[in-house]
Amino acid sequence: MAPQQIAILGAGIFVRHEYLPRLSEISDLFVLKAIWSRSEESARGATDIAKKSFQEVECKWGDEGLNEIIQDNSIVAVLVVLAPQFQVDLSLKMLKAGKHVLQEKPAACSIDEAESALSSYNSLTTSSPCKPIWAVAENYRFEPAFMECTKLAADIKELINFQILVEVPMNRPNMYTSSKWRHDFTGGYVLDMGVHIVAALRMIAGCEVLSVSAATSHVDTTLPPPDTMSSVIQLENGCSGVFVLVASAQTIKMLYRFVGLNGTLQIEVTQEEGKYGNLVKLFLPDGQTKSSFYPFNGVTEELKFFLNNISEASDKKDGSLEMDPRISLLEGARDVAVVDAILESGKNSGALVNVKRF
Repeated sequence: MAPQQIAILGAGIFVRHEYLPRLSEISDLFVLKAIWSRSEESARGATDIAKKSFQEVECKWGDEGLNEIIQDNSIVAVLVVLAPQFQVDLSLKMLKAGKHVLQEKPAACSIDEAESALSSYNSLTTSSPCKPIWAVAENYRFEPAFMECTKLAADIKELINFQILVEVPMNRPNMYTSSKWRHDFTGGYVLDMGVHIVAALRMIAGCEVLSVSAATSHVDTTLPPPDTMSSVIQLENGCSGVFVLVASAQTIKMLYRFVGLNGTLQIEVTQEEGKYGNLVKLFLPDGQTKSSFYPFNGVTEELKFFLNNISEASDKKDGSLEMDPRISLLEGARDVAVVDAILESGKNSGALVNVKRF
């Protein structure tokens, strides 16, 4: 079977510096037919970069270019990589045209939008026997370190506490300081990074978040509010922990600790031999420490997984394709629900907020 043809909707920093290099590693799985952006300049910039690996890729922009992609039946799937507040509407437009969608996280900008998105998707009807896939790109669920930690969590027995610390310097020109994010995307980095952390937490803990209580603040006015958050999180299994995120720090630190009755599991972002990744350490009661380093590879793996999924979908004639939860819209919406509850609690002076159930 000939490789499926896809298009990328978006031509920003993440497309240029992450998607295109990762896609070039698995170029045998698909044909990149087009890259679209709202502006011609942005579209051409990304297309020029893409041509180094995908010589036949076409440049599309504006409403006309978008309509051309919608009407092109040879394009079976699109990767939607835009500012979060624009993604859901565009994803639905592509799905209604019968195209599979891999949308960058977060799945939505709020719990209300997430509920609406799920409702719209569940009621979607198309002429094809297999409903188009709506996947959410949450690469943490595909990172080798976090996948390994779901297995190691069994070694520390019952989870009794966890601590998560994220410090990042965002006081430089980037997408979060643009007027589009600053004025239209309250929750900015806390939501965009927060869904990553929640995905990892839910995956490793193996259960859902029950409730949260959080304090938030806005220190750097060049960033969308809030930029600092401290939360206490209660899991359904009775375990509680803390999650602290600081987007206006001068240092970079990402540390996760899961404390169990039979040891402690720790994950820390670091660099080894010129590669960034996660260093996983298992501390056991007898004093032993086991450690392994896992280079970042989640984006490549999630893209590969999605492309294999759409190939399987093309072979299905009875609509029986099942979506792996790691990449499903539902799991992405559940991540958003937790962060939405954190933001709501922060607005209400730390009031306890129950997480919306799906």
